Order: sequence, then structure tokens, then C-alpha cells
Amino acid sequence: MRELKVQPIRNGTVIDHIAPGMALKVLHVLRIPQEGMTSTVTAAINVPSKEMGRKDIVKVEDRELDPHEVDKISLIAPRASINIIREYEVAEKHLVHLPDMVEGIVRCSNPNCITNQAEPVLSAFKVTSKDPPRLQCGYCDRLITDIAAQLR
Repeated sequence: MRELKVQPIRNGTVIDHIAPGMALKVLHVLRIPQEGMTSTVTAAINVPSKEMGRKDIVKVEDRELDPHEVDKISLIAPRASINIIREYEVAEKHLVHLPDMVEGIVRCSNPNCITNQAEPVLSAFKVTSKDPPRLQCGYCDRLITDIAAQLR
């Protein structure tokens, strides 16, 4: 059997243990591709995994994720791990952690919610389930299950 080898990155981030089929949503959350972007990005979709059976992997060269981006990823890939690569070595490894409250990341799907009006109100959601992630609006109590569609 022939294997396709993915070239290692010198510096950047590898997001591993993404549920199969979610890599493109992770790229969307990270706003990839961006105009003028020159770094290599690799998305491996539906690859074999001993732990998960199948998984997706995203590698982004020359970019380390900030905590806000990691919070967004935790909403759509709650089992993901984040590996920071420096000089071809894993310098840091973190499991994503879905907080109990999510603020300013998700838009409420209720068009009548105060967060969708012309008021200076930051969205706030209580996490009612971590796997699969489910959110409840702190203002109108609307339940959000398709979180990827509501990410800012």
C-alpha cells in the first residue's frame, strides 16, 4: 500500500483529532484562506485514527493560534488537540477546552434577540452540553446546536 506523506512544517500549528468532515469548518473559523496569505495550509480529511477510527487534521504554517481562535475551535471540534510547532518540533501541546460560558464568539440565531438589534450588547451563551456542544443564549434562552453556522 502506498502512503501519501505530508511534509512537516517548520513553525506553525497542527490541529489534530478533529471529527471527520469538520476540517473545512475549522479553516472557515480561522478565516483561511485570507487574501495575501502565502503560508502553506494542509487539511487532511477522513484519515485513519487508532483513537477515533477516522479524523481530520489541519496544519497551518507560520501561524500560532490565539486563545480566541482556540475557543472557536473548541465549539466545533471539542476533542481537538492543538500542537504548536517550532523548528519542526512540538513545542507545546494543548487539548481544547470548551468553557462554561461563551461570549462574543457566537451570534444568536433568534433575529429578535437583543444581541441582534442595534444595541451595544455582547452575545453570551451558557454551554449546556460539551459533547456535542450546545449553547443557550443568556438573553433570550434560544438553544444553538448548529454552532458552526452561528460563529462570528
